[in-house]
Amino acid sequence: MKLSARNNLKGVIKSIEEGLITSKVVIDLGNGNQIVSIISKDAIADLQLKVGKEAFAIVKSTEVIVGVE
Repeated sequence: MKLSARNNLKGVIKSIEEGLITSKVVIDLGNGNQIVSIISKDAIADLQLKVGKEAFAIVKSTEVIVGVE
């Protein structure tokens, strides 16, 4: 897989929580690190995502916004 995105994080799918239209996918990156993505249910089916399957979290963004009270 060749991509222009440089932030490719390899992990294992820990959980998939399906909603009506989108699903929450949690990828375990190891060492206690996880990343969460909200993707369409169609994407879950197209990629044949299952808990325990190896997957990549690919991040292509110019900023990350974090806020607290």
